[in-house]
Amino acid sequence: MTMAGHAAALYERIRSNPEQTQALFRQALQDPSGAMASICQFGEDQGLPVTPDEVRQHLASLDDEASPRWVVKARGGL
Repeated sequence: MTMAGHAAALYERIRSNPEQTQALFRQALQDPSGAMASICQFGEDQGLPVTPDEVRQHLASLDDEASPRWVVKARGGL
């Protein structure tokens, strides 16, 4: 799997866990760079290593309404 594929798989794992999604969202509002670090660490823990740029690129490529709002709110680090 490519690193871009890792970002997509990691996004789905995070999205499928509402508690984790909310925790990351709250962290992103208060500490965007810390949220990015948490996302990357979660990727490492899941065997899906990603870089911050890969996460940003994946989020930018999504074609849904919620993700762009998430990115706008957490723009500092995400």
